[in-house]
Amino acid sequence: MTDASITAPKARALPKVKSSTIVMGLYLLFLMLPIYWLLNMSFKTNTEIVSTFTLWPTNPTLDNYRTILTDPAWYTGYINSLIYVVMNTVISLAVALPAAYAFSRYHFMGDKHLFFWLLTNRMAPPAVFALPFFQLYSSVGLFDTHIAVALAHCLFNVPLAVWILEGFMRGVPKEIDETAYIDGYSFGRFFAKIFMPLIASGIGVAAFFCFMFSWVELLLSRTLTTVDAKPIAAIMTRTQGAAGIDWGVLAAAGILTIVPGALVIYFVRNYIAKGFALGRV
Repeated sequence: MTDASITAPKARALPKVKSSTIVMGLYLLFLMLPIYWLLNMSFKTNTEIVSTFTLWPTNPTLDNYRTILTDPAWYTGYINSLIYVVMNTVISLAVALPAAYAFSRYHFMGDKHLFFWLLTNRMAPPAVFALPFFQLYSSVGLFDTHIAVALAHCLFNVPLAVWILEGFMRGVPKEIDETAYIDGYSFGRFFAKIFMPLIASGIGVAAFFCFMFSWVELLLSRTLTTVDAKPIAAIMTRTQGAAGIDWGVLAAAGILTIVPGALVIYFVRNYIAKGFALGRV
């Protein structure tokens, strides 16, 4: 063996790029392209959008966002959406928690049939219930109110929340309930201080899905509102005027509509990960 072979540094092999990495990168690029294009349009003028094709704004402007944040016709839509979405999430969880506990802890006549019936409500398209809700709320004076949309969305969110929470509750041993009763805990105290912290990830997952469905749902929220409770999703479908569609403002509204959902995902991301890990989501 020569001295050169001893002292020569060994050539390091270049890391091989896995095909799965390339595929995942292309997939993420494909998913993010519409969001980037929407963001790109939100900083352009309407003239630039319809006249030229550019990968980034030639003369960036904040006028589109300024219009949304200063025009009551726009920003009230976000306020209305947030009001009925939060109301729906709270009501859905308040109803689903005791219902899921009953399904997970007790057996009664028709329990499986009732559970299946709840899920069939979630499977039905919203268009089936649009006319009944419209006539019902018009007759009782709830039309064009936030509570009307919140209650209408409960028809779909409560079954989903019950299904998610029941799976998490079934994973909690019944011995914990019995031990708490022996220690003198009332049901309300046990449920609030012991049981709910044990299923906190399930509550977070259920709240996330209730929030997201109610936030993006359009048909019922548009049918049951006209002025006072009109959501941003309905306002975005009515942007055409005498000069045509204002694409820049519409793109800025779309970006601002994504923000609440992104914030919710950020704060409950750990709960969602646990839900997927437990196999219930």
